[in-house]
Amino acid sequence: MPALDLDAELAALAAMNLPQLRQRWSELTGRPVPRVGQMLLRMALGWELQASVYGGLSRRSAQRLAQMAAASALQPAAMKLTREWKGTLHTVTVAGDDTIHWNGKAWNSLSEVARAITGTRWSGPVFFGLRKGKAA
Repeated sequence: MPALDLDAELAALAAMNLPQLRQRWSELTGRPVPRVGQMLLRMALGWELQASVYGGLSRRSAQRLAQMAAASALQPAAMKLTREWKGTLHTVTVAGDDTIHWNGKAWNSLSEVARAITGTRWSGPVFFGLRKGKAA
């Protein structure tokens, strides 16, 4: 496909509705249509069209991207929980390996942190709003 045809193909994608995009995907790739929205399918088709003209990713690049995706899937992101108690905002960090940090110290559970903040026995998940507690 010459570059001029690529420009026309890319421009045509902008005017296509979802059924037309799905049909074009099947024609172009011969693979099942991914279950994505219209905008993402349009972008994927644009990539496929450009890859057919200019070539896709090198084998090394594809392998590196796969390695990066696998590594990020193994390490979930940290989560920050905040709660105001008696005018003070408390922030707890739950790391991807489930370690809990508050006030520069590691804790065994959210309930321990809630107890340290309030001085009374609390369910940590309830205190930080992760679960609903019993009605007062």
